[in-house]
Amino acid sequence: MSTAMNLSFHFPVVCVGSISKGISNWPSNVKISGSALKFTKLVDFTCRTRRKHRSASGMHICAQVQDSSTELKEEAVDRLQGTLHGINYHHPDAGTNGYAFFMPTLSLIGVGSLNAAGGQISELGFKKALIVTDKVLVKVGAVNSLIKVLDQIKVEYVIYDGTEPNPTDNQVDEGLAVLKKENCDFIVSFGGGSPHDCAKAIGVLATNGGKIHDYEGINKSKNAMLPLVSINTTAGTAAELTRFSIITDTKRHVKMAIIDWKVTPTIAVDDPTLMVGMPKSLTAATGMDALTHAIEAYVSTISNPVTDASALHAMKLIRTYLRDAVNDGKNLKARDMMSYAEFLAGMAFNSASLGYVHAMAHQLGGMYNLPHGVCNAVLLPVVQEFNAKKVPLLFIDIAEAFGFKVKEDADLAVKLVLEEIRSMSKDVGIPKNLKELGVKPEDFEELTDNAMKDACGFTNPRVPTKEEVIQLFRNAYEQ
Repeated sequence: MSTAMNLSFHFPVVCVGSISKGISNWPSNVKISGSALKFTKLVDFTCRTRRKHRSASGMHICAQVQDSSTELKEEAVDRLQGTLHGINYHHPDAGTNGYAFFMPTLSLIGVGSLNAAGGQISELGFKKALIVTDKVLVKVGAVNSLIKVLDQIKVEYVIYDGTEPNPTDNQVDEGLAVLKKENCDFIVSFGGGSPHDCAKAIGVLATNGGKIHDYEGINKSKNAMLPLVSINTTAGTAAELTRFSIITDTKRHVKMAIIDWKVTPTIAVDDPTLMVGMPKSLTAATGMDALTHAIEAYVSTISNPVTDASALHAMKLIRTYLRDAVNDGKNLKARDMMSYAEFLAGMAFNSASLGYVHAMAHQLGGMYNLPHGVCNAVLLPVVQEFNAKKVPLLFIDIAEAFGFKVKEDADLAVKLVLEEIRSMSKDVGIPKNLKELGVKPEDFEELTDNAMKDACGFTNPRVPTKEEVIQLFRNAYEQ
């Protein structure tokens, strides 16, 4: 069984018990959770399979129980190898600390949820907001819906609209300067992932000082960031609810991953009516981003029962509704379900983290300023084909979420999943490969060096060598 990897998570914390402690430390009498039956110490834990098991290691495991009845042996194996997600053990042993996950203090979800945001913002008691958004959303009048809400509750505001796709350290500094000059006491981000990420970075600097480069990595800040209300207009990044902020370092031309529970927004708002006007290309890119979040979280080495459930249902919704949302942007049901899906996928990766799709995509975005969701979509089947060699049984679950009936055929599951990812990408207009995006093969080594430093890669189920990452870039270039 896998070694426990425990993280400290932000409020609210949901803990799920585990009986696993590592075979060498099992007590002489073990009680299976949910059962009144007890059995003596497990004396063997091997790959001599009696029942198929979807484990993170890809092994089929048989537990041999000493001095117990046949029925009790069957129960022990069934519970250890359970196939219902949320109670199985494909994720790591929880050790002695259980499982937990991050979420905003409050999330408002569904049609009309922006209308409820005013009352919640008013309860915070703040006086002046820095609205972090982009020029396009200001120009088309989308931000007016937020301004109306703030006017109704008599909260002053000033707008910083300098955020661009793949927000930079310079934009963070510009936004912070506006916040200080205007004496804003909280922040409202309005838009997709770029305004939310920029707003988080501004918020953490407002209370901690320094430069945003100081906070690259995991949990580097000491103080909570300025309160942030994130109003989402895309169905993909989930930045409105996560502890991640991705900022481009303009000198190094790399994306910095700031992963810190103190940059989790105070309030997240996901109103699908704000997403109706999204163009097809943005709908496609953000939708494939959400799919990547769900799949990478599910195969992550630190997934847990709650993230599993969130990830699997997100996959089901995206496979069902993404094409409809792209083809008919006014289809409110498709928009609503994609908003729900991206939120679930965000719940999953916010605690289970991600993998090498994101670690590699961040470098493409940093070097070439390419759309993040598009990079993810191109890389997703290539990296998951690589991962499937380590965790093939998990692809049975993904295949089932996609609607395929594969029984226990892992090879068929992998084949169908990879085909469906490529089919979705093609149907929604994603470029076929990195070559079409203008990526240069001579940059693969530098891209690889930076990808191997990216914190998102730490939880990938298969640890690649440098040459393997370079080959993954080559595969994505040529596919």
